[in-house]
Amino acid sequence: MSQESEYTEGDLRNTGMQLKHDREWDYELEQIVEAIEERDAKKVGLQFPEGLKRRGPAVADDLRELSDDDVTFMLSGQPCYGACDLDTYLMKRTDVFVHFGHSPMKDTDKVIYVPLFSNVEVTPIMEESLETLEPPEETEGVGLVTTAQHMNLYDEMKAFLEEQGYEVQSRRGDERLTHEGQVLGCNYASADVPADQVLYVGGGKFHPLGLAMEHPDKHVVIADPVNNVVTVADTDKFMKQRYGAIHRAMDAEKWGVIFCTKIGQGRWEMAQEILEDNENAYLITMDEVTPDRLRNFDMDAFVNTGCPRITTDDGPQFHKPMLTPGEYEIAVGNKPLDELSFDTFHGTW
Repeated sequence: MSQESEYTEGDLRNTGMQLKHDREWDYELEQIVEAIEERDAKKVGLQFPEGLKRRGPAVADDLRELSDDDVTFMLSGQPCYGACDLDTYLMKRTDVFVHFGHSPMKDTDKVIYVPLFSNVEVTPIMEESLETLEPPEETEGVGLVTTAQHMNLYDEMKAFLEEQGYEVQSRRGDERLTHEGQVLGCNYASADVPADQVLYVGGGKFHPLGLAMEHPDKHVVIADPVNNVVTVADTDKFMKQRYGAIHRAMDAEKWGVIFCTKIGQGRWEMAQEILEDNENAYLITMDEVTPDRLRNFDMDAFVNTGCPRITTDDGPQFHKPMLTPGEYEIAVGNKPLDELSFDTFHGTW
């Protein structure tokens, strides 16, 4: 660990780990150039997730060198947190639109998805994870999931576990997911397998946390090949945080119902149902939901029908309680407290 932390090793909020590997990505420049030439494109949009926006100018420079002089490359400055988060303004004004960092959520001729496969080896950290997984003779198998960045090595991961004697349980969740064994920050349907333990291979805290919340009956082991650490998903502190937010909202009179206008995050019918059932609820439409943008609204609490990560990642930063739709139902007395569950997204736009 690069610094001491108040959290335990298994707590997924413990992010003080120093990277053990330099990440290198496959930007698939040849594929992009080929699409530009095939479509005789003159305007090309490039969209990167937040952590890779700094790479945008260099990628644009590389593409300029490979393309004709009359091709213009434009960078999206809009926040981007997933394949559900396309910059539709820029997309409509380009001949080719390239979305980096995520796999396709919906087929479209306009968008080229470049998942940015990682070159980090996964076998060493999977070998280490064997000490934390239940042995194959004592379990009914193991579920195997990962993110878009490591999907290129999924068959290798599966083969490794089978060589160790495990029966690997694997499936493609639903239409929001592109690949077998893939999970998103809002969708863990690929982990809905008959195994009593799941191995998540990948970095980040949110995916395994959501996975453990969505499937509380499963033993979730995290093999992080970038930070080179194996942990077990620990949801206790996260659950306490969510219970606290619900309790603070139980006395709320005026509710702000947030509808996110991002192309893949809107749940209009859900927002409308809340408004119809609560005369003290007010619809607020936003493209980017942040604490600062909500501070001027005189509400007692908010319910977010957009991306679940807004609530769970940034919840403590909002000046008033920010709940998921399921948590809202508990706060207003429509459901008991023990029905608290993780908010997930299904389907596309």
